[in-house]
Amino acid sequence: MQLLNKKDIEVSLASSHPNTLFIDPLLDQEQIGNVTVDLRLGYDFFVSILTRKPFIEVLATDPKNNRGIASFFQETRRDISDRFILYPNQVVLTTTLEYVSLPSNVYADVLTRSSYTRLGIHLNTMIQPGFRGCVPLELVNHGNNAIELVVGSKICQVRLFKLAEESPYHESSDSRKYFGDVRPVLSKAESDKDLDILSKIQTAKP
Repeated sequence: MQLLNKKDIEVSLASSHPNTLFIDPLLDQEQIGNVTVDLRLGYDFFVSILTRKPFIEVLATDPKNNRGIASFFQETRRDISDRFILYPNQVVLTTTLEYVSLPSNVYADVLTRSSYTRLGIHLNTMIQPGFRGCVPLELVNHGNNAIELVVGSKICQVRLFKLAEESPYHESSDSRKYFGDVRPVLSKAESDKDLDILSKIQTAKP
């Protein structure tokens, strides 16, 4: 496994080969650092909200009365340079402004930029080799104060790692739940296959 440096990233972005790194729009070449690429905050948001339901039910015991994950989030949209306020202990699903396509032998760690980490915003995720789409961002404010975010600002950074062998994202049926999206997508935890097995075990209990 090899961490790609600035030269590696620039060469891959400039290549005309179909299985290469693609990031669009790359508004500023200074987004490419020594070993990272800064990505910008996108337009669309799913904001977690409080409801009368005491918890989000992933394993539905009564499907007729299960509210579903979508009822715990509210969708909103901002324009470029607009403000978005992230409140303490709030979960917000959004994406990067950029559309990213990874080669089938490259994966990426996605981290909050240091300036936002110091404000209390946490983000730690990864995208699989061969991923295509706007990078999903799951933002949480762990601080005591609300934080102003600006659509289009550089909020996160990706570290790119080259693997010895190819591992196409789209060939894994479990990974295709979040493939090719350009807007944030709610959790699909309730559709995980193993929950069907666990549900049958629960039903079979005396």
